[in-house]
Amino acid sequence: MRTPRIEIDLSKITHNVRNLTQLFGSKGIGIVGVTKGVCGDPKIANLYLNSGIKIIGDSRIANFRRMQEAGIQAPFLLLRLPSLSEIESVVKYTDISLNSEVKVISEISRVASSNNAKHKIILMVELGDLREGIMPSDLDEVVKEVVELPGVALSGLGANLACIGGIKPDDRNMNQLSEIAQSIEDKYGLKLEFVSVGNSSIYLWVESAADVGKINNARLGESLLLGGKDLDGIGIPGLYKDAFTLVAEVIESREKPSVPFGEVVVDAFGDIPKFEDRGQIRRIILGVGRQDVLFSGLTPRLNIEILAASSDHLIADAKEVDLKVGAEVEFDVDYGAMLAAMTSPYVVKKYINEE
Repeated sequence: MRTPRIEIDLSKITHNVRNLTQLFGSKGIGIVGVTKGVCGDPKIANLYLNSGIKIIGDSRIANFRRMQEAGIQAPFLLLRLPSLSEIESVVKYTDISLNSEVKVISEISRVASSNNAKHKIILMVELGDLREGIMPSDLDEVVKEVVELPGVALSGLGANLACIGGIKPDDRNMNQLSEIAQSIEDKYGLKLEFVSVGNSSIYLWVESAADVGKINNARLGESLLLGGKDLDGIGIPGLYKDAFTLVAEVIESREKPSVPFGEVVVDAFGDIPKFEDRGQIRRIILGVGRQDVLFSGLTPRLNIEILAASSDHLIADAKEVDLKVGAEVEFDVDYGAMLAAMTSPYVVKKYINEE
């Protein structure tokens, strides 16, 4: 089969989804199945829905369009704050969106009203990670404006942690979100549908918390697809970490020096390369490169070592492994490598173990 390709084991993803929906469900927390890492892949979205997930989340309108055209029917949650330039599409292709700017919500209100639609709004609250979010001290003024707007419904509050700032989800910030949600409900006579947290780093807190307060929604992607990771970078127990396999083909295999010879200048990406002198090595080239995958996120399943990559080539020391031209080499992928490979039109997508 053609290479490079990424093999997607649907049975392993199903296992992950069912285990996490059971765990989170036991705490009263529903899961938004995030598909942005797989570009809104309809097969995986459908797998999510058949395995207990009710809402699909993504950050790209094109991915929602792709899923809808494939017949996926579910509430769609836009994860990235809407741009003013895309509001027509936000209202057309999504049902819920995360928001932090009144100007944007006002435009959603205008467009939704003109289309006789009702769009659900989750206001994001800043709890310290310093990605998107309204400062808690400013939230009341925003809520006061949003609840008066036609065409939109204030359906929840949300927060994001362990992303830009790497701030750990813990009892302090999770309790803070619950308390803020309770105060908003009490003051405005609301019943919030969502008190939402994300991302997969929330697992440890959910697993250990005796009381999750008003938290009832979690936005998960990496843990469903790749078994997630806790805050020490270790995968979640009982989940598959290898549902995605990148396969690349050897296109050259020769004995060569381990260090380039000649005058060293910057490489094709503006860096000055450095190589360890290992003497003569079996130097292989694989037919995959930076345009296909984030090579720093690859872990070979054979005892070989990645040395460098260009746009189209991955260079490795084959060590004692006898790899000839035409041989296929398998790699585990982290989230960044999976994201890049699933996005690249040059990487073939192959589904295996489909139920």
